[in-house]
Amino acid sequence: MNVEVTPLPGLGTRQDFVSRGGRRIGVITYRDGKMEMIVSKQDDTDSCVASIPLTVEESATLATLLGAPQLVSQLRDQHREVTGINTRQLPLAPGSPYDGKTLGDTALRTRTAVSVVAVVRNGTAHPSPRPDFRLLGGDMLVTVGTADGLSNAADVLESG
Repeated sequence: MNVEVTPLPGLGTRQDFVSRGGRRIGVITYRDGKMEMIVSKQDDTDSCVASIPLTVEESATLATLLGAPQLVSQLRDQHREVTGINTRQLPLAPGSPYDGKTLGDTALRTRTAVSVVAVVRNGTAHPSPRPDFRLLGGDMLVTVGTADGLSNAADVLESG
């Protein structure tokens, strides 16, 4: 996929690509840190049909929503031929008993036999997190284990 970066003098930069459907989809990052998602008309990639201002938190959440499933899909493909291994993304809700705690504090592996292979935060994957990795509400934990173990891990993250 070809991503074009266009300087916008005095404003910031635009990064975008043309989708298979013929729309230009991108993000404008302003010099003051604000961001805006843009989508062009299908028949005219120079005309904007949608412009959505995003806060830093909103853009990070959107990046996590778009990035975590791709990571899980790649893991599923790798484990496809191995019976009994499942991959699942588990959200850590703000206010969870483990919001601000370390991965080791969850004792997920000991309690559920589930391994956390990555934590996706603000669109960035943190692979193979150590037990001292501090979790934050809004994180997406990419996990591997049995179906029962993954269900139990979701319960642990939700209720402690």
